Amino acid sequence: MAKKKIIICGAAGRDFHNFNTVYRNNSEYEVVAFTATQIPDIDGRVYPSELAGPGYAQGIPIIDESRLASLIKEKNVDEVVFAYSDVTHGHVMQLGSIALAAGASYSMLSPTKTMIQSKKPVISICAVRTGCGKSQTTLAVANVLSGMGKRVVSIRHPMPYGNLVEQKCQRFGSKADLDRYKCTIEEMEEYEPHVDAGRVIYAGVDYEEIVRQAEKEADVILWDGGNNDTPFYKSDLEIVVVDPHRPNHELLYHPGMTNFLRANVIVINKVDSADPKNVEIIEKNARKYNPNATIIRANSRIDLDKPEMVKGKRVLVVEDGPTLTHGEMKYGAGVVAAKRFGASSLVDPRKWTVRSITKTFEKYPEIGTLLPAMGYGKQQITDLEETINRVECDVVICATPIDLTRIVKISKPTVRVRYALDEISKPSLKDIITKKF
Repeated sequence: MAKKKIIICGAAGRDFHNFNTVYRNNSEYEVVAFTATQIPDIDGRVYPSELAGPGYAQGIPIIDESRLASLIKEKNVDEVVFAYSDVTHGHVMQLGSIALAAGASYSMLSPTKTMIQSKKPVISICAVRTGCGKSQTTLAVANVLSGMGKRVVSIRHPMPYGNLVEQKCQRFGSKADLDRYKCTIEEMEEYEPHVDAGRVIYAGVDYEEIVRQAEKEADVILWDGGNNDTPFYKSDLEIVVVDPHRPNHELLYHPGMTNFLRANVIVINKVDSADPKNVEIIEKNARKYNPNATIIRANSRIDLDKPEMVKGKRVLVVEDGPTLTHGEMKYGAGVVAAKRFGASSLVDPRKWTVRSITKTFEKYPEIGTLLPAMGYGKQQITDLEETINRVECDVVICATPIDLTRIVKISKPTVRVRYALDEISKPSLKDIITKKF
């Protein structure tokens, strides 16, 4: 019987996990290609045979998504499986229409079909969009568990941008590990805060192997989700973070709405800097679409290490990259800090950008007067450094979750923004977690 030919549309994350859990070693299917989008320079590579398993001696090609229609016809593809996140429902079906018109069926895998069962309790922290404050929520949950005497190990949603075989199962317990694995800025933004807190975080490509390793040193595992993807593990408690700066996005984006509907706990973050009407919109949506979820309101507490350096100054604000690009945020913690601590103006970096940073603004023109901390590879980090140093400003506000000056040499005075979850309603995360665990 002929195998069913599959293309998986992805962005070097959920696509690989879907393959590993459903299609690898499955004699009914042949995955003929992955397509790639969102992340620079992941197309043109191969998902290696060492990870793909028997039947894929040459590995599986990763091809730019723009070639989807021609690939379907060229490979006589039966089905296209959508497997990436933080896109509108309209985007999902536009791609579906391309697949259908080219002659293939179009589908998505159920989240529960790809969830791996851990031997240890799992708490998942996900979001409805990139940039909601999921990472600070994860750290808050980790602090609660540590205070209960639990050994906490986090597992991060994949960002396998380097050598996939070497990244099969990665353990980060120190900053030396970040250097050893040659992490990108995007990876460091997610791993470094856990390491700074003295805890271990895992990531990689093969999430079955990853969880088995993590179980050896954990009482409780935290799933630290990426973008607005659904959890890779069956969770005993699903916490989902929502952003009142983007009301109704919880109903308009995939798979964020799935998270919103599945959530046991919905955290409405950034209440202190949001319009109260937008907070009410989200609460109304939660009561309508997920009435059994517990709602927690929280502030995103923002601190600046040297606030006196900002007052009256022209500042360049460097924000988390994905939040500004496919997360579509118009501003983040850096802008809030600049305004709160009296900066005279925000400097528009666009006339000073170079190479890949220029291309980022061309692809995402709505970014405006902020600079995304793009760093998916060595050259892009070099481009970011050159751009920052070209900008005519008095001070650089670094609003990424990491110490950017450890990676990029900045020739101007810098200040660093830090932010943390500050719950303002009851029950709290501590109340919920203590009762359940």
